[in-house]
Amino acid sequence: MKQKIILVISIVAGLSAFWLTSRYLKAERDKIYEGAERIQILAAATDLPAGTVLRAEDVGKKFVFKASIGTQVVMIEDLSAIIGKRVLYAFRRNDPLIWSHIDVPERMRSGLASTLQPGLRAISLGIGGEAAVSGLVQPNDRVDILGTFSFPSRTQPALMESVTLTVLQDVTVLATGQRMAKGGEASEGDSRSFGYSTVTFEVTSREAELLVFAQHMRGQLTLALRHPEDVSFERTLPEVDFNYLEKSLPELNLLRQRSIRNKTEL
Repeated sequence: MKQKIILVISIVAGLSAFWLTSRYLKAERDKIYEGAERIQILAAATDLPAGTVLRAEDVGKKFVFKASIGTQVVMIEDLSAIIGKRVLYAFRRNDPLIWSHIDVPERMRSGLASTLQPGLRAISLGIGGEAAVSGLVQPNDRVDILGTFSFPSRTQPALMESVTLTVLQDVTVLATGQRMAKGGEASEGDSRSFGYSTVTFEVTSREAELLVFAQHMRGQLTLALRHPEDVSFERTLPEVDFNYLEKSLPELNLLRQRSIRNKTEL
């Protein structure tokens, strides 16, 4: 009987020690992470065997401490970049998704230089705010680059006139500020909000020269955002000055109503 009492006391003491230790460790952990920022990342919504082609329903969200993740974790804004891609290694349910375990092009993983297609260049221009569609232009978007410049008038060379023209069409945005198209990796202090004052484009060497010259010509560059699937190209776009604007407004409005709004004249 005495031995049974001793055994029971030992078990109770062991459980108490385990409970007290757990409470202490939890309190210490909470103290360490007190005030730490929590963010959402992408995680496996179910067990994913190697070779699984990711669908939207395979991916969920998970809250983690920002300080506990590295640059390989896939952020929630990168969902579209991984849908349809194959996982290289198995994920268990609720495991964070990481770039190195997903079959995405290496250009999406790290560093701006590795994102460039061979033969193309990256160039950053001072464009932000309303010129970048109120800061809504983001990495991986495609845009047209328009420029407004002051040129000597063709009819009165002593006078200057403003002209707006499309400089380049269908240009890929590599970065806004220091946020890259890799999938959310940004330098410390870079806001994931809409605040940036530079945009980096993927262009040819000749296009890079053209853009640098255009930005230094006492003009302003403005971006026009495209639909992701719009790869159209217009061969003959006009130079818009006051005379063109005055003559073409009725025709442009009529074309808009017919081709975009599908309206007929009354």
